[in-house]
Amino acid sequence: MDTVFFLASKVIWALISPDSLIVILGVSAWIAAILKWQRVSRSVLASCALLLVLIGFFPVGEWLIAPLENRFTTNAALPSEVDGIIVLGGAILPRLSNTWQQPEVNGSADRLINFLYLARLYPNAQLVFTGGSGAVSEQEFKEAEMAQILFDQLGLAQRAIIFESESRNTSENARHSKALVTPESDENWLLVTSAFHMPRSIGVFCQEQWIVHPYPVDHYSQNGNLLRLNFSFSTNLSVLRRAVKEWVGLVAYRISGKTDRLLPGRANNCAATVVE
Repeated sequence: MDTVFFLASKVIWALISPDSLIVILGVSAWIAAILKWQRVSRSVLASCALLLVLIGFFPVGEWLIAPLENRFTTNAALPSEVDGIIVLGGAILPRLSNTWQQPEVNGSADRLINFLYLARLYPNAQLVFTGGSGAVSEQEFKEAEMAQILFDQLGLAQRAIIFESESRNTSENARHSKALVTPESDENWLLVTSAFHMPRSIGVFCQEQWIVHPYPVDHYSQNGNLLRLNFSFSTNLSVLRRAVKEWVGLVAYRISGKTDRLLPGRANNCAATVVE
C-alpha cells in the first residue's frame, strides 16, 4: 500500500504542479488553435498569460508557504538536555552525488548546517539522519549514504550516527527511524527540517507516537514583506511549486490517514510549541 501511495503521489504531482499546469495550458491553447477552436484557444491562452504575470510579479508562493513556516516558533529556547536529534533528508542530491563521487546539496542545505550545529551543542545526543530516495527510479542511490560521507568530512566521524536509508517520503522517515531508534516515551528529541515542511513532519511523528520538538529551518517567505511587487519569475515559480506541493501533501496525508489533522501542530498528545 505504501508503494501505491508513493507512485500515485509522483504521478498526480507531475500533472498538477504549477510548472506542469503552465505547460498544459500553453499546449492546450496551441492544440485548440490548430483545431480552429478560436474562442477556446484565446480563453486558455489568456489564462496562461494571467498565470505567468501573477507568478512573475507577485510572491504568490510566499503567500501560501508563510502560514506553514509560521506554524512553529523559530529560534525557540532549546532544552538543557537532549536525548536525540533527527534530521529529515531532502538536502542531498543522491544521483548527482553518485555521478561526481562527492556530496552534492541543494537549497535545503540549512537542514544539514543546523543539524551539525545541534550535534556540537549536544555532544551526548543520539544523531539520526533519515532519507533514502524520493525518485520513482534510481532507488539504488541513497541520500543517507552520501550524508555519511558529508558528516565525516564535517567532523562528525567520531559520533555514533544512525543512517536510515530506505524511506521514500516523510511518513516512512518517521516509521523506519522509530524502528531503528526505539525511543522511550520520556526521551527528549529534536526534529530538524524545513519550516514549511514541519507541520506535516510533526503530524507523521505524532501518528507514530514519537514525541519530538520542532526545530524549523530553511525559510522561504519574507515575514512583514509579503505584499510587494518584484519581477523574479524563476524564484517565484520555485517557491510556488514548493508551497503547492506541501499543501497537496498535507491533504494527501490527512486523507490517507498518515496524519490525524489537516494542519498538524496543535496540542494533541504531541509536544510541539505553536505560534498563536
